[in-house]
Amino acid sequence: MTSPNQPASAAVSDEALFGPEATDYARYRPGLPDTAVHLLAATQHCVPAPVLLDLGTGTGQVPRALLPVLPRMAHIDLVDVNESMLEAARSAIEPVRGACTVDVFTGAAHTFAPAAPDRAPTLITCSRSFHWMARPEVLAMADRVAAPHAVVAITGDGSLWTHQADWTAALRELIQSYLGEDRRAGTRGTYAGPGRSYKDDLTDSAFSAVTEHHFPVSRAWAPEDVLGYLRTTSFARPALFAGHHHEFEAAALRLLQDQVRGGVLKEDAVFTVLLARRPGGDA
Repeated sequence: MTSPNQPASAAVSDEALFGPEATDYARYRPGLPDTAVHLLAATQHCVPAPVLLDLGTGTGQVPRALLPVLPRMAHIDLVDVNESMLEAARSAIEPVRGACTVDVFTGAAHTFAPAAPDRAPTLITCSRSFHWMARPEVLAMADRVAAPHAVVAITGDGSLWTHQADWTAALRELIQSYLGEDRRAGTRGTYAGPGRSYKDDLTDSAFSAVTEHHFPVSRAWAPEDVLGYLRTTSFARPALFAGHHHEFEAAALRLLQDQVRGGVLKEDAVFTVLLARRPGGDA
C-alpha cells in the first residue's frame, strides 16, 4: 500500500523550484545506469526484507529502478521538498512495487523521521540531490534512523552545465547571455558548488567506511530532448528568463541543431556511487 502524504513540520514544500516541471523531469532526466542499480541492489544481498529511504527522490528514479532487481524490498520511504515530484514518484512506483509498502514525507531530508519504528532503513540513497541538502545534518539523521548494517549511497554524474564538450560549452554561453555569467540556482540565487567533497562529508560522519565506484555512461541526446532537460534544471528553468524563455528555447534549438554530429549530441559522462557504512558494518 501507499500511505497518504506525511508532511514534515520543519519544512515547507518547495513547489517554486521544480513543481511546474515534474512531468518534464520524469520524461527528460537520464535514469541510473544498470551497473549502478545492480551495485546498490548487491548491498542488500544478506538483508531478508530491505527497507529503502530515498532522499531527494524527485520522480522516484532510484526506487523505480531498484524494485525490479530487488523484488523482496519490504518498504520504501520517499522524501522530497516538492509535492508534485512526490506524486510523480508514487505514480512511477505503483506498477512495480508489488507487496512493497510506500510512505511519502514532504520536507527537508534532515527532518525525516520514519512513520513506524520497525522500518529502519537498510539502504539510504541520495541521487543527484545531495548538493541541495544540509549534508552534515542529513548524515546525522541517517545515523539516528538507519539499521545497524545500513548502507548510505550518494550518487550522481554532474549535469550538462558541467559536461565538457563543444556543444555544451556553446549552450552554456547562450544561457549566460540571458542569465549572466554565474550559474543560476533556481530560487536560491547562484550556485557556488558544495565547497568540499561528498566523500569528506561521509568520512566525517558515522558512515565513515567509504568505497567509491565509477561507471562510464554514454548518452545520445536529440536537440529537443536537451530543451526538455533544461526546463528541469535549476540553472535554466523557464521562470528564470523573465518572459524570454520562448526566445531562449528558439535560439537554443538553432544552436543545438547546428552542433549535431551523426544525428545526435553526444555526452560521455561518469556516474559515481559512494557507498558508506559505519565502521565494522560491512553488509
